[in-house]
Amino acid sequence: MKSQLTKLTSLVALSVVLFACGGKSSKKEEKVVAEVVSTSKTKQLEIEKPQLTFGFIKLTDMAPLAIAKEKGFFEDEGLFVSVEAQSNWKNVLDRVIDGQLDGSHMLAGQPIAAGAGFGRQADLVTPFSMDLNGNGITVSNDVWSKMKQNVPTGEDGKPIHPIKAEALKPVITEYKNAGKAFKMGMVFPVSTHNYEIRYWLAAAGIHPGMYTAENVQGQIDAEVLLSVTPPPQMPATLEAGTIYGYCVGEPWNQQAVFKGIGVPVTTNYDIWKNNPEKVFVMTKKFVEENPNTAVAVTKALIRAGKWLDEPGNRAEAVKILSMSQYVGADEAVLANSMTGTFEFEKGDKREMPDFNVFYKYNATYPFYSDGIWFLTQMRRWGQIPDAKPADWYAETIKDIYRPDIWKKAATLLVEEGQIPASDIPTTDGYKPATTDFIDGKVYDAKDPIAYINSFSIGNKDKAVQ
Repeated sequence: MKSQLTKLTSLVALSVVLFACGGKSSKKEEKVVAEVVSTSKTKQLEIEKPQLTFGFIKLTDMAPLAIAKEKGFFEDEGLFVSVEAQSNWKNVLDRVIDGQLDGSHMLAGQPIAAGAGFGRQADLVTPFSMDLNGNGITVSNDVWSKMKQNVPTGEDGKPIHPIKAEALKPVITEYKNAGKAFKMGMVFPVSTHNYEIRYWLAAAGIHPGMYTAENVQGQIDAEVLLSVTPPPQMPATLEAGTIYGYCVGEPWNQQAVFKGIGVPVTTNYDIWKNNPEKVFVMTKKFVEENPNTAVAVTKALIRAGKWLDEPGNRAEAVKILSMSQYVGADEAVLANSMTGTFEFEKGDKREMPDFNVFYKYNATYPFYSDGIWFLTQMRRWGQIPDAKPADWYAETIKDIYRPDIWKKAATLLVEEGQIPASDIPTTDGYKPATTDFIDGKVYDAKDPIAYINSFSIGNKDKAVQ
């Protein structure tokens, strides 16, 4: 009864807001509200802050936020959430830190960098991982026409995937001999996209450049000049010839295919199978002051992730994401990747059921090992300028990634019958060592120094005590 009263009180509060905005509630709507209250399985917590504003960038991997709102999962928790598109990743970070947003869809590297000493510093918390995979690397038509000559083909005459950056190497040389720097785009210095495109290039012996305190562009010794471009602007920037390729999330690789201006050559599934991508972030202060609200938000997002990965729901998700207040891209463009396929060259559409994963493989759980991978890449490329002891990696990530919040939320969902108990992983926060990378390197998050030292390009560290 108490949870129902809490929800009813929140709904009344919402009605007041709607009335103030000129809205009206019909008898039918009031009946629906009453039915929702009486039949809800949700065990509501004592919510400290029911009205919240969350941010996002227009990418398909913001989907858990859109679904939690549109399917009523936030409301079930007594939360009334506004979801607002932001102009770029820096704006997202600044507005969360400054308290203008209560939380946001964010690059996995952003809260980590904020706590590890690169860029603007703040105490941020990640209780929820939003998705796995979801990115691609696209090149211009001109670059692809030259690359394609170096890519083996199958019996069907189509390129054999994964396409490695070895195929790009002669093209870079050709541009260099013509006096042209080879320029590519990524979305932010601490984005997964930056580390993925660097990983892909370096695995083929192509130097993507180093960062120092003096050179925050990350272009020291670079054979490819990487620069920041906001995701929705990627296709136009490519078409204008300002860059010759980019790494970005969907739908901006498929948009290049639809516009006929570029060709995706690989996905991050091939660079690192089932890699973590975006996360949901709040400040440590917000979580400490509003612990029940943080758990309730996480509950709603876990439910959204589960809904997204249930068979038959992706078509509806595409319709929701195509709405102007969310991603705003054409349904056909969104469906190209969201419904289990991915198109490379125009007409070369391939089955890729795990291009976007929102719940399977414990996708929503914030594994320490996922976060430590980003720290190793920050150190590899010089964003973390000095060598650190192995313990530093573990201690740093445990202040940022908060599986304890996730587990509280998931345990309540099990009690409510929303998810099975088997969906809560038995883990110390670390995934097993893996070789699921395009170069076959072994990644063991419990031995980050050995991992950093295994690469031929990048910083090397001696064991630091």
